[in-house]
Amino acid sequence: MAGPFKFLPILLLALFTFSVFGEDVFVSINCGESESYIDPDNFIPWTPDDTLISNGVARVVQTSNKNSDPVMDTLRVFTTRKKNCYSAEVTRGQKVLVRASFNYGNYDKLSSPPTFDLHFDGNFWTSVETSLTEVIMHEVTYAAKGDEVSVCVAQTKPNQFPFMSALEIRSVHSDVYSDVDESRALILNFRSSFGASELVRFPKDPYDRIWTPSATAAGVQTEAFFINSTGPNDPPSDILQTAIVGSNPLTFAQVPPSGASFYLTMYFSEVSDLGSTQTRSFRIYESSTTRSGPLQLPISPPYEAVDVRSLTNYTVDSLTNISLVATTDSDLPPIINAAEAFRISGVLTDGTDLNDVKALALLKDTFDVLGEWSGDPCLPAPYSWDWLNCSDDATPRVTSLYLDSFELSGSFPDISSMDALEIIDLHNNTLTGTIPDFLGSMPNLQQLNLADNEFSGNIPATLSKNKKLKLNVTGSFCTPGKSCASSSSPGGSTGVTKSKKSSSLPLVLGVTIPAFFLVWVAVGIFIVLRKKRKPANMNMPVVTGGGANGDANGLHKIGEGMVHEMMENVGQQTFGSPSPLLDSDQTSDLYGQKGVQNT
Repeated sequence: MAGPFKFLPILLLALFTFSVFGEDVFVSINCGESESYIDPDNFIPWTPDDTLISNGVARVVQTSNKNSDPVMDTLRVFTTRKKNCYSAEVTRGQKVLVRASFNYGNYDKLSSPPTFDLHFDGNFWTSVETSLTEVIMHEVTYAAKGDEVSVCVAQTKPNQFPFMSALEIRSVHSDVYSDVDESRALILNFRSSFGASELVRFPKDPYDRIWTPSATAAGVQTEAFFINSTGPNDPPSDILQTAIVGSNPLTFAQVPPSGASFYLTMYFSEVSDLGSTQTRSFRIYESSTTRSGPLQLPISPPYEAVDVRSLTNYTVDSLTNISLVATTDSDLPPIINAAEAFRISGVLTDGTDLNDVKALALLKDTFDVLGEWSGDPCLPAPYSWDWLNCSDDATPRVTSLYLDSFELSGSFPDISSMDALEIIDLHNNTLTGTIPDFLGSMPNLQQLNLADNEFSGNIPATLSKNKKLKLNVTGSFCTPGKSCASSSSPGGSTGVTKSKKSSSLPLVLGVTIPAFFLVWVAVGIFIVLRKKRKPANMNMPVVTGGGANGDANGLHKIGEGMVHEMMENVGQQTFGSPSPLLDSDQTSDLYGQKGVQNT
């Protein structure tokens, strides 16, 4: 009976998730897993990644490294390509929280946790330093500039292969963290629920922010039955149920001198219903070797409500303590319920030129083999897709396409919007139909290699008459019932007619040369039979060359000379040089393009 109902919890959860989030994004990807899973603690449904990504290898951590969270027991490791990406559709401008988790767990039995880079939407995120025993987690919140979120891992060191254990993408209301310019991202440093004994996350926090228990001082429980948590950043009420109360001053954070700007947001709610004779009042202070003093006006936390204070674009030049210091009129020590700290990123990239992105999407839709490529095509440099090169502009353009030997078949789509292309290499595929006319109108195209395909028709005049274009169409044309033709044009054109004429030579030679040799075989047999009819003369001198009597040796020499002369003529006609139009150092294999360097 369990069989028909085993997916019922998933369906109910899906309906619940839709009713809560509507069109919002709530994606949980279990990397390296092939089966769906629902976390019994928070009812979050996890999707396996085996149908979401085709590259990489699924692995399982060693038994001795098993985690209490089964999602962290599998991973996907990537041993090929400069970068590998997961993607999810979002609405342009939508604010999202993205969290990537990494549990090495000695899956490869090498006891050597790797280091690699992490990217989002073409932006550098951080350098991931994985651990032999701990789960490493990174989180970023930002407003998406495109219609998808992409998260990529990139190899940076030899034999240290990037991997991922889990990826989570959540929608966040636009008012959350609105103190920070939306052209920048917030990269999480810490998020603490002070005095708590367990994590606070979804469904208690609808955005699935993970609030980690922290007890840097004595923890206390609120006396309030209900707390109105309405306030900036939509804090969940559960983080206001506990707090820490410490000596004066109460230090709860340290800010390192990293050269970056920080965003700190703090949440205060009184835990006791203070009488008229009691006062709790304090200020936020900074203290370091170079400066010390208050940062904001005094705080008196409200009971059954929340006061949210933030430091935006906060910078330090030395290790700085952030503390709470009671005011002179306060009867009670400082208190704090929760806090978050973020590093503010630089201005986010707009990504690769939109025209190029749309054309590449068309290529991916047309050819299945390209569909697995995701993430920004060009950014961050030098981690472009392996089969293209890009300019180094702030908004990069795709300048080269190297799609040779990709097993592309069918008609080639219109990518004329990629008007910055200088090189297009499509040789050694099975592309059919006529050569697209738009190729001749691409303003910056310098090299076009269409060799070894199955095109039909004529070379467009816009290509054949373009003296600045290095064009190669050798072996590119096929006619039904006939062999493929050969044509090439260095800075000019060679029509299809000439190609067909050239291609008929092997067939003619294949018929003529064997017939020629059959004639001489017949002559040789005739001479041998004739000799058998005459008695051998043992005293007859041996003839070693072609004498006047025309014996077999003479015939052999004559035939050899004629065949040699004929083959020389044929060689000059058939194998004379159309020189390659793309130099060897300008062609490439699937994983190494000229001008692209792995770092």
